[in-house]
Amino acid sequence: MLPLPWPLLLCDLALLALLGWGAPGLAPPGMPAAWLEAALRLLGLGGAWRLLGPGPPRPAPLAALCLGPVLYATLRGCVAGAPPASLARGPWGWLLLVYGAAGLAQLTWGALGRGAGTPSAEETERRWQSWALLRRLMGLSQPDLPYLSGAFVFLTVAVIGETFIPYYTGRVIDILGSRYDSDAFTTAIGLMCLVSFGSSLAAGCRGGLFMFVLSRLNLRLRRLLFSSLVHQDLAFFQQVKTGDLTSRLSKDTTLMSRSVPANANIFLRSLVKALGLYGFMLGLSWRLTLLTLLESPLTMASRKVYDARYQAVLRAIQDSVAYSGEVAREAVASMETVCSFGTEEEEAQRYKAALAHTQRLKDRRDLERALYLLFQRLLQLAMQVLMLYCGHQQIQDGLMTKGGLVSFLLYQGEVGRYLQTLVYMYGDLLSNVGAAEKVFEYLDRVPAVSTDGTRAPAVLQGHVAFRDVSFTYPSRPDLLVLQRVSFELQPRAVTALVGLNGSGKSTCVALLERFFEPQAGEILLDGEPLHTYEHCYLHRQVALVGQEPMLFSGSVRDNITYGLEGCSKEQVMAAAQAAHAAEFIATLDQGLEMEVGEKGGQLSVGQKQRIAIARALIRQPRVLILDEATSALDVESEAAVRAALLSGGTHTVLVIAHHMASVEGADHIVVLEGGAVAEQGTHTELMARRGPYYSLVQRQLAE
Repeated sequence: MLPLPWPLLLCDLALLALLGWGAPGLAPPGMPAAWLEAALRLLGLGGAWRLLGPGPPRPAPLAALCLGPVLYATLRGCVAGAPPASLARGPWGWLLLVYGAAGLAQLTWGALGRGAGTPSAEETERRWQSWALLRRLMGLSQPDLPYLSGAFVFLTVAVIGETFIPYYTGRVIDILGSRYDSDAFTTAIGLMCLVSFGSSLAAGCRGGLFMFVLSRLNLRLRRLLFSSLVHQDLAFFQQVKTGDLTSRLSKDTTLMSRSVPANANIFLRSLVKALGLYGFMLGLSWRLTLLTLLESPLTMASRKVYDARYQAVLRAIQDSVAYSGEVAREAVASMETVCSFGTEEEEAQRYKAALAHTQRLKDRRDLERALYLLFQRLLQLAMQVLMLYCGHQQIQDGLMTKGGLVSFLLYQGEVGRYLQTLVYMYGDLLSNVGAAEKVFEYLDRVPAVSTDGTRAPAVLQGHVAFRDVSFTYPSRPDLLVLQRVSFELQPRAVTALVGLNGSGKSTCVALLERFFEPQAGEILLDGEPLHTYEHCYLHRQVALVGQEPMLFSGSVRDNITYGLEGCSKEQVMAAAQAAHAAEFIATLDQGLEMEVGEKGGQLSVGQKQRIAIARALIRQPRVLILDEATSALDVESEAAVRAALLSGGTHTVLVIAHHMASVEGADHIVVLEGGAVAEQGTHTELMARRGPYYSLVQRQLAE
């Protein structure tokens, strides 16, 4: 295979076709004409390489392609006595076979991600990753395979029908141009109408099926991604921004779902249509078909130059707009200084100059676009004129009919558009697949905290034991938050955890809730490690009420029974009564059916805390954790709620509070200091020791 980019092979074929029809005035077949042809091809392909190639022209492959055949023919002529013949006037069937095979190989090689040059290891790895992501995304579309198969069948039918329409148009012209045959004319018109109707119907079914598959794949991706996200550990959500996750759920999944159905729809349609058009064009005139290959490299080259200049001008316009905006903001923000120095006119002129610079850039952008469109129109016009001229010669030589020429021109007008669509959709397909990389990363992420425990005993005592627990947060691995912490929560007793901010109280709660896993030590529940318990069972038995509880949009009843099914109104009201929430619920317009709004925005902080307490109590947990759970309540309500929660001995209660007066009645107090247990005991014992707990109490009394 020739080491040339495939557009240059197409350009060489087009040059040979052009020289073949324009050679009569150059020289008679012989050595001067053959070498002149080789020189023209070398110059033409060298210029084309500068526009289309991946780098500067390489002399070796160009010389081998252009000078090799004529050099061989010259040497052969010197030995055998036969003058070298022009390739453009040689056996076209041989040229079609050799260059067609080389061009097809180059096209396939380039489509698979290889180029004429040697790509870097990083670029090769990126291409393989893109193809791997595409294959995996196609695997996600496997449930829609029947619909995709049906869409492809309809696509093929629609393309075949659309391809036959220009053919029958040419047939009608041939019938009208010769002796009129009413039966043949009626048959051609009838077949054209039938093909048009069938192709339109098939195209509609194809588009509908592809859009149906797109919608199904989009919903499937969102469901899989959201399911993966909600099963992640808390450290993941602390490290990843919420906006990033919502963007993956909305934008990236949409781009991913387009990669297979929508892009495959357009890509396959363009591919099948281009192949069908070229098949008909080769059947009408393979010489004209080779000549059409001249348009594609020129179109791609002009597009490449225009895109490069357009991007440069666009960046300049953005910078200019930003500068003019900065001038305006600076002047408005400093109006006092502007007025004091009387420079209003100077500022106006400065802003005017900035706008004028922006306008000049926009005029340049519009002019270059107009010139680009003019070149495209002139190129299309030149190709049409060239086709008409060469087609006229074909008609005179009896190689094709007038109707065949009309059909060929109709085909030629469409095939260029489909080739450009193929090039664009290939890049768009890989760029959209690139959006899937982060989504698949989230789908493949294994949570750091496993939820595969199976233990779910019918009876649970609620005895909790911290055994030499040490812990560091994943985002701060160098900071030891807990150091060999050991304490116990006795069943049906109240244990208070106190200490200064940053001492590790909330971290102990997070570990008990299994938001994180300790790096050393273990936490036992009734003598068994926490990770051995079934996930939902554990969180029914260990309930947490935080200082800033989160409510969900819905009614008061929905928030109290969150995650539960079959709760009666009596159970809901009993939990609300125990949480001292029944009184304010009764004052609401709709009672339990009152909508709390987004994040409970219709309620006060104290009301949200009481609903959160009721949400925990309705589960009848064996271990109840109160992390400043009554901080927003008034003194009377706080006392009533605490009396209901801390008395009766039905729960193992862990209380975290900053006010020492609220923990005096606890059965056991654990004092944390610098991530370690400083001391523990009852209030009376700790006050008698005059240690860290005594200092905390005295500090609050002083405040």
